[in-house]
Amino acid sequence: MRRNPISNIDLINGCIACKRKYQEALYAKFSAKMFAICLRYASDYHSAEDILQDAFIKVYKNMHKFRHEGSFEGWLRRIFVNTAIEHYRKSVTMYPILEVNNSSYDIMNDNTIDNLAAADLMKVVQSLSPGYRTVFNLYVIEGYSHKEIAKMLEVSEGTSKSQLARARYLLQKKVHKLYPNTTETNKNVRQKS
Repeated sequence: MRRNPISNIDLINGCIACKRKYQEALYAKFSAKMFAICLRYASDYHSAEDILQDAFIKVYKNMHKFRHEGSFEGWLRRIFVNTAIEHYRKSVTMYPILEVNNSSYDIMNDNTIDNLAAADLMKVVQSLSPGYRTVFNLYVIEGYSHKEIAKMLEVSEGTSKSQLARARYLLQKKVHKLYPNTTETNKNVRQKS
């Protein structure tokens, strides 16, 4: 006989009351999705596990701050992204970066990245340096603006923009290097159209 799943309201109230059953249920329900977020920002699997653990501790401690406005999962997601950024700041020495307003990289307009499997793309994104990877994830995956990213990472908007442009350029280069036939396939598809 299947049990009825615990509602988010019951999970929230149970966690606020520090009931272990509800804390475990919350972890079971959301850990896989949140771990995927941690992996996108971490440099390796073990760092992602550390981010996951730290973020869940913050969730349990701050559950009473959830105002039931908007999505509970969205609230959780923000905590996990912010925790990942905190780990990034602790692990990376921030050097002043010269702001480049007119950065130009030769980015090709083909569908190479669109044709990759999600797991392959994740591996290529993971190979970026922490700074490029973080800005790329925040902008492309999470949908933050350059202004928001600049505030989170304590850099200028121009730095965020140039880091994103460089990340895209490097990703495209890596993809073309790993999958050289995709470029030819895309050219052939466009020529036939």
